Amino acid sequence: MNTLAILHVDDEPDIREVAAFALELDPGITLTTAESGEAALGLLEGGLKPDVILLDVMMPRLDGPGTLSRLRDLPGLEATPVIFMTARVQASERDRYIELGAVGVITKPFDPMTLAGQVRDILVGASG
Repeated sequence: MNTLAILHVDDEPDIREVAAFALELDPGITLTTAESGEAALGLLEGGLKPDVILLDVMMPRLDGPGTLSRLRDLPGLEATPVIFMTARVQASERDRYIELGAVGVITKPFDPMTLAGQVRDILVGASG
């Protein structure tokens, strides 16, 4: 199984903690977390090059779509896969996130036992 470097961005400490627990169950995942879009951009500008970014949609100040737009302007991150995580899962909203450039959407609350598999499945679907 390939090692997968993930950046998870969420403003809720509890969600970051559960996601970290869930993702770190997979020995093939290395995880970095950020508490805001601004913090994520700082890590990315500082040289972090994740294989995929899990990005909360609803965050104060700089939301997920705004973060995605700004990270696409960073050298080397133009094509980094982004998966939005959100409780807003109506078909029109999901379609909008894909139109913005996300490769997939994971519904919150997510199942911690299947989160790593969901991420891998979305990436396989996006590359094939």
